[in-house]
Amino acid sequence: MSQLRAALVLTVLFTLLTGLAYPLAITGLGQAMFPHPANGSLVKRGEVVIGSALIGQNFTADRYFHGRPSATSAADPADATKTIDAPYNAANSTGSNLGPSSKALAEAVAARAQALGEGPQPADLVTSSASGLDPHISPAGALAQVARVAQARGKPEAEIRALVERQIEGRDLGLLGEPRVNVLALNLALDAAAP
Repeated sequence: MSQLRAALVLTVLFTLLTGLAYPLAITGLGQAMFPHPANGSLVKRGEVVIGSALIGQNFTADRYFHGRPSATSAADPADATKTIDAPYNAANSTGSNLGPSSKALAEAVAARAQALGEGPQPADLVTSSASGLDPHISPAGALAQVARVAQARGKPEAEIRALVERQIEGRDLGLLGEPRVNVLALNLALDAAAP
């Protein structure tokens, strides 16, 4: 009986500590020290939330820069036993799990490359990310789209290229990761500079 009592006391104690006190303390610290990231790094236009700096969006118009292809899907509303493409569906983040020898992957990459036009294309414009939610593309991926965006907006390519170069984010702490461009931030800057 004494062992049962000790086990119950420890279970209740650790449930309160790890299930209540610790999460509340970490949430409070996050809100106090890093409120923007702790709340999802939301991007607002005025008072309206238009996205997150952490999750990509499906830009398809020629006047906007496009992000990486997304491999996310959702249940087909017409048939729940099937799935349909749902780009940047954060509720169903998953990679395609297609390996380098996959015929389906090779066909998808070839189709994306053909849609982008002649010449070699940056890898991030023809391959989907592991999560399907990447908000960033490489500087090469953004610069490869300059001609299309400039033509769609009736602006000189040099002006659009300069805008892209201003939006390039460096490596974190000067050494972690690769230089990148946040597509949502770039498109918002584009709308502000060249409506």
